Amino acid sequence: MYTILGAGGVIANELAKELVANGKKVRLVSRSPKSTAGITDLVSADITNAEQTRKAVAGSAVVFLTAGLKYDHKLWAATWPVIMTNVINACKATGAKLIFFDNVYSYGLVNGPMKEDTPYNPSSKKGKIRAAIATQLMNEVKAGNITASIARAADFYGPGADKTGFLNLLIIDKFRKKSTAMWLGKDNVTHSYTYTPDAGKGLYLLSQDDSSWNQVWHLPTTNPAPDGKGYMRMIAQQMGVKPNYLKLGGFLIRLSGLFDTTIKELGEMLYQNNYPYIFDSSKFEKHFNMKPTSYEEGIKQTIQFE
Repeated sequence: MYTILGAGGVIANELAKELVANGKKVRLVSRSPKSTAGITDLVSADITNAEQTRKAVAGSAVVFLTAGLKYDHKLWAATWPVIMTNVINACKATGAKLIFFDNVYSYGLVNGPMKEDTPYNPSSKKGKIRAAIATQLMNEVKAGNITASIARAADFYGPGADKTGFLNLLIIDKFRKKSTAMWLGKDNVTHSYTYTPDAGKGLYLLSQDDSSWNQVWHLPTTNPAPDGKGYMRMIAQQMGVKPNYLKLGGFLIRLSGLFDTTIKELGEMLYQNNYPYIFDSSKFEKHFNMKPTSYEEGIKQTIQFE
């Protein structure tokens, strides 16, 4: 049994499809789970509740933690440590292996490529929270209490990422509506993006390789990546529109944040868009002999899906 905690998000859906395509038995867990890829084992559970988490995990060989929370650092601070503790304890109690799907916030501002051994030096409140729960999990691994890995992705885009992917939301959707696109931060610095089907396949491959456990992995992501101008040109050309866009800098984000709390929360993360954001997945690519999808092809597939 392969159990996905936090089912329903774009990464969870890509993972579910990959597991089903490879003949695996899958359980989807969320507060209100919906079937995807024909999966009928649906469990309604609140993973901030320890007992519900344990019951949801029971009988699993591998558990994927792919949950997402509202973009609010206060909610994260109150909720993420509870979720991680509950999931660790549930996996320890049932003997399940765990893969935690994580982001790169714990690294903070990195001078050069982000790699699996990049030290945690968070530049944000949300980054400190992610660093703490990642450290908590790997401390349990080091103590021999659990078999687990952390799989990280860069910011992501892809088919169905229309609620969370910046390229989807701020460029593709805007161009489709014949309106002006937007770019966060400086448009002349490189920024890696992970293609969501590659992330789903990567999570599946990690779950199948006994030698992959108890370490950090970066999911397959193409390098080198374009800068903001490059993404705009590439997407506009494929959609047959002019690459008209606005740059959203700190001032506009602070101003918009007065009316929208999610935009306000972006302010502390703007460093990711004002400096080169280079996500290195060469460890994964070499180990699994997997070449990530090119940006040209990924954008083509995303546009066709939408």
